[in-house]
Parts: sequence; structure tokens; C-alpha cells
Amino acid sequence: MTEKTDMTRPVLVDQQALARHRARARLDRAGFLHDEARFELQERLLDVNRSFTDPAVITPFPDLWRDFLPKARLVRDAEVLDLAPGAHDLVCHVMGLHWAEDPVGQLVQCRRALRPDGLLMVVMLGGETLSELRAVLAQAETEVMGGLSPRVAPMGEIRDLGGLLGRAGLSLPVADRLPRRVTYQTMFHLLRDLRAMGETNALAARHRAPPPRALFARAAQIYAENYPAEDGRIAASFELVFLTGWSPHESQQKPLRPGSAAARLAEALNTTEFDDTARPLPDATKRSQE
Repeated sequence: MTEKTDMTRPVLVDQQALARHRARARLDRAGFLHDEARFELQERLLDVNRSFTDPAVITPFPDLWRDFLPKARLVRDAEVLDLAPGAHDLVCHVMGLHWAEDPVGQLVQCRRALRPDGLLMVVMLGGETLSELRAVLAQAETEVMGGLSPRVAPMGEIRDLGGLLGRAGLSLPVADRLPRRVTYQTMFHLLRDLRAMGETNALAARHRAPPPRALFARAAQIYAENYPAEDGRIAASFELVFLTGWSPHESQQKPLRPGSAAARLAEALNTTEFDDTARPLPDATKRSQE
């Protein structure tokens, strides 16, 4: 039965299981997504072209991200973040928000920790991640066990994740994605990598009993048949989603008020503007028949 914190909201994540998985992670073996995330965040910071004096980095893997930003304060990823209001001009939330029970609440806490015109940057796993594994496990479990259980965490689509920034009160929101296709020898090699990443199943509603051996054997067979890659390997999808928003400040650009444009679009395009009474001409076939 699903665990609950109150009478209305079911708990999505087993926090104790998630902590165990992260503690046994071996990112020295399977840290390629973190390497991609680090490189992309650095590129985005260069594009911002601003010096930050009081950064904070929120991550479930502080040892890996310790040297990401000089003098950055490292904050453990938790439901309540150890952030003081207005203490930072840059907050980076890295590789943890996809497991958050309340992602909007996390973003709100980050916004409150920012000074006016401070920058929030988030990188997390997106909805396309492990789409193949999700599909083959569902099919195999239906065949072998006659039903389904949650085995891969639901991850947000980019359009929905981008909307969280506005809900959290951040200005100038931007969301973009970086898809990655990775090949493995078998599905079991993929599962071994996920264990090394600390990204195995920590859903509160997961089946606690060990699954029958036939389940994963059948899933591996379905995977190989439906998602083949070169050299007899299998393909796996990962998606990094990047969210960027600013703490509101009066100096920031604002959208123009509707009707306040100083020039007409038709003039800029060097074309003719029609009013709402315009009608299309009869087509050539009708004119020739007349």
C-alpha cells in the first residue's frame, strides 16, 4: 500500500531506499551524465557573462560536484534545503530534482535563497529517460506476472518542467533539453550502470518482494528484439533537462503591454495588411468556368 504523509497526498519516493541507492553509487564507473551536466552548466554560465560571488550547489552527490564552482557552498539535496534567505546570487540544483517529492517547493526554496536578480540553474533527468526500459518492463511484467508495478520513476516532460519556474515565482524562465543515446551489451549491463548511478527503483509503491527470475529474463529478450543497436547491442535513452530562471528585479526585461507596439508587423515584412472584412479570391478553376 502506498505510504502517506497526510490524508490527501500519497508519497512518491521511499526516501530511505533513495538514500541507500545514492550511498552505494559508483559514479567513477557511471558518471557520464554528470560529466555532460557539468559541461553544459559551465557553457551556460559562460553565456550569462556575469561574475557570481556567493554561489550554492545543491546535489545528492557533493563529492562529485565539490570543485564545480570555486567557493560554492555545497548543500545536501533534501526536502528542506539548508539555504538562508537572500544569501546567494547563484544557486545550481544538480541531478536531484527528478526525485523530489515536491519539485515546486524545491524551486521556491531556491528562489528565496537568491538575492534580487540572482540566477537559478537546474539540471535533472527528463521524461525521455529510460523510455525503452519502461516499455519492456511493462510488457514483461504483464506477460509473466499478469499485472504492472512501478519500476521506473516518472519524470517530467520539458513543457511541464518549464512551467514550474513561473509557479515558483522566477522571472525570464527558460527550459531546454539534451537527449543522449547510449548503447549497452545487454539490459543487465544497463541495470548495472543504473545501480552505479544511484538511480535504481526507489518508488514508495514498488513491489517489495523479489521478482521472479523469469521477469527480467523475458524483459531482456523483449529489449533486444525491440531496441537493437549496432554490433548486437541495445539502445537506451537519457534526457538531461536544464531549467534557468532569475529572481525578480526591476531592471529585468518585461514583456510589452498588448497594443503598445510603435510599428505594424506588415510594415516590417513589407507586405499588405488586411482587415477582418477581407475575403479570399475565387480560385482559378472557378474563374475559368465562369
